[in-house]
Amino acid sequence: MKNISDKRATIEIHLQPGAKRNEIVGFKDGVLYAKVTALPQKGQANRVLLELMAQTLGIPKSAIDIIRGQSSRSKVMAVQGLSGEEVRELLGRDLPCKDLINSLKNEASKRESQSSTEKGWKS
Repeated sequence: MKNISDKRATIEIHLQPGAKRNEIVGFKDGVLYAKVTALPQKGQANRVLLELMAQTLGIPKSAIDIIRGQSSRSKVMAVQGLSGEEVRELLGRDLPCKDLINSLKNEASKRESQSSTEKGWKS
């Protein structure tokens, strides 16, 4: 049995600093779009992003880390204690538009069908 602490998800994020408010915008082509009010100076925008993600996912900030893109708008974040599916589900719960939740489900379905198609070609 897999321990909950063994779960680890990575998520690609496109961050827009200097926005009017802090928010998770949604997914597009497998990338999560987020906006934060902080400016990209001395890691301020990254700190606010970590706080926003921790609050949205309901986990401590210590369970989240930016593993790539500290000085870029394109980032990769690691989330300890949750699977990729759980992260997408929790983020989808707080998205402002039901259409974005549906696009999330569609992307998951596309990945599953691509995966099964690829398996079929390999046989």
